[in-house]
Amino acid sequence: MIRKSLTVLVIDENHIRASIIEAGLREAGHEQVTVVHDVAGIARRIAEIEPDVIVIDLENPNRDMLENMFQLSRVVKRPIAMFVDRSDQASIEAAVEAGVSAYVVDGLRQERVKPILDMAISRFNAFSRMARELEEARSELEDRKVIDRAKGILMRSRGLSEDAAYTLLRKTAMNQNRKISEIAQSLVTAAGLLDPGES
Repeated sequence: MIRKSLTVLVIDENHIRASIIEAGLREAGHEQVTVVHDVAGIARRIAEIEPDVIVIDLENPNRDMLENMFQLSRVVKRPIAMFVDRSDQASIEAAVEAGVSAYVVDGLRQERVKPILDMAISRFNAFSRMARELEEARSELEDRKVIDRAKGILMRSRGLSEDAAYTLLRKTAMNQNRKISEIAQSLVTAAGLLDPGES
């Protein structure tokens, strides 16, 4: 299996520390590495570069700097590995809450960059998969609720059994080449317009 070469963005104001990270990434086979030393306008730079992974190194972060980086990580929706020299429980919790995939305290060494980056990508992918599955489950539950309401409307208005109401919804959906939930939503909306007590 051939792995696509990742585009990696390194954000680090310290040139020496950035070179350690860059060397670790290149040693691990990542050739598309961009290093940014100035965090001003970083959101715009991320949009321009479109990295697959972001590595942030904060030598001695203050609370505002950490919060800015955490806000950034909430928005970019990419794996983020963050190296810091010192931390406290609140910062660790904020990093997790913000979706930072790997938060490494006092561990910046060239040989550790690749395994930490791999772990950040794996955690990000696992979290993204769980979030996607949760959203799909919520959507299915909402669809189920709408279908049940539509069945209830058909049962009351046409005197149908539950199975017959569902069969009618399914047949209508097939005839119109639409999803059952879409037909159900249309029926619920129409019933609400005709009889405000239905909604």
